[in-house]
Amino acid sequence: MTVSYAPIITSLLDNDLYKFTMLQAMLHQFPQTHGVYRFRCRNNKDAAYPLADIRKDLEQQLDSLCELRFLPDELEYLRSLRFIRSDFVDYLELFKLKRRFITVSTDDKGRLFIDIEGPMIQAMFFEVFVLAIVNELYFNALSNDSVIEEGQRRLDAKVALLHQYAEEQTQYGQDTPPFIVADFGTRRRFSRRWQAHVVETLHKAESKIVGGTSNVYLAKQLGMTPIGTMAHEFMQAFQALDVRLRDSQKAALEAWVHEYRGDLGIALTDVVGMDAFLRDFDLYFAKLFDGLRHDSGDPYIWGDKAIAHYEKLKIDPKTKILTFSDGLDLGKAWELHQYFKGRIRTSFGIGTNLTNDMGITPINIVLKLVECNGQPVAKLSDSPGKTMINNDTYLAYLRQVFEVDEPE
Repeated sequence: MTVSYAPIITSLLDNDLYKFTMLQAMLHQFPQTHGVYRFRCRNNKDAAYPLADIRKDLEQQLDSLCELRFLPDELEYLRSLRFIRSDFVDYLELFKLKRRFITVSTDDKGRLFIDIEGPMIQAMFFEVFVLAIVNELYFNALSNDSVIEEGQRRLDAKVALLHQYAEEQTQYGQDTPPFIVADFGTRRRFSRRWQAHVVETLHKAESKIVGGTSNVYLAKQLGMTPIGTMAHEFMQAFQALDVRLRDSQKAALEAWVHEYRGDLGIALTDVVGMDAFLRDFDLYFAKLFDGLRHDSGDPYIWGDKAIAHYEKLKIDPKTKILTFSDGLDLGKAWELHQYFKGRIRTSFGIGTNLTNDMGITPINIVLKLVECNGQPVAKLSDSPGKTMINNDTYLAYLRQVFEVDEPE
């Protein structure tokens, strides 16, 4: 169904910023850590055709990916970011992804399996590339002029919405924080070219609203702010590092503070659920971090809990920021902004709805860390269905340690 064509990934900068920031922290503090990642499509039944059909092209794309190196101007750009250290850029100058760490297979049900196993300073850098490749190969077979026209129509509607929101913001008082949106759509984009078109279009339309992107290559090309801090895998890894399981979240946050010393201060809250996170997020961390990121569960309940926690610690919530990044579109983001404005600052990362809103059902694909240093690791998401692990015994133990109830 698919045909071979030019490499999808043509630059190692075509990745989310948090892959660089996590990689730097792991290289400096835990360079010998070993990880196992597994791919899963959460909605196989909704796919237009079996993902197994793209296997041959996927193998070729991975071969091409593993030939790439960072170019001199890309390394220079990374050096310009104040939180990226010079020795890390020196490491990236020699960096090349190793093909032997990633394998692809299929089964008789047409399902696609991708396994990554190796040093985390290699393995963790594959994820976004692999998901972007799978997505583009899949949608390449479904793309035609009418699909692109529909995508453009929807993009034009987003531009109109941004103009409307910008106009409404002119009526705000000076003390009201602005509505801020960033592109978080690299991993599930329709295609590399379409993401570039969408991000450039939205940024040109309302640069004060859409000023950032998680994609480092696009940030460099378009003069935008690269956005990102940490992902679940960073926090999960500490479940298998040399700390008590109960202290793993605090150890991860401490390691982050040690690495960035005030930069990149947005903490991810749903590795073992918001309630368990807040039990660890004491006055020390609440003062050190600029804010929190939401990635599962009811965003309104989550935000109210965050504000209540800051108030309990006698911290003015207006000095902090909540970043929302779970299943958003512009309308949902605007509604959340309206709900929280005047109480706490907000920002929004939108993925699929920006870079893959074409009128075709997206595939819900993930590539998650499931083992670290030979031990199982997991996240206890605030949303049912997001937990990914093959070890029920460990999952039960994790729930017990962090006092997280079984989902109903």
